Amino acid sequence: MKITITDLEHIHEAAKAFIAAMGDNTVFAFYGKMGAGKTTFIKAVCEELGVTDVINSPTFAIVNEYRSDTTGELIYHFDFYRIKKLEEVYDMGYEDYFYSGALCFIEWPELIDDLLPGDAVKVRIDELEDGSRTVSIDAEA
Repeated sequence: MKITITDLEHIHEAAKAFIAAMGDNTVFAFYGKMGAGKTTFIKAVCEELGVTDVINSPTFAIVNEYRSDTTGELIYHFDFYRIKKLEEVYDMGYEDYFYSGALCFIEWPELIDDLLPGDAVKVRIDELEDGSRTVSIDAEA
């Protein structure tokens, strides 16, 4: 499935379409180049899921935890860009997050591919020449 984001004014429509396509899946691995819009899209998805906290990239914290104000559901947002070795991911107890049943949105999953659950949904965000973005769900990373 592909979702097109023509511009930032339409990102919430794209986030709603993404949520409708999520099904019962909980772990989503977001692939894309630096600046493709992974964090911005995840922020829009979290907002559509009812998160009212400030949502930002967990680049330095590695993981941010949010809670939906509408459902009470926990949402974990990971950014593994700064990971140097897999031991860091083991030390943070990644399994407790990935297998908790809570939603997990993962940026830079290619750095921890061997640790991703087998049922993780691959999502690819690409920027097109006109500045629009495509969000491909179950895409080849």
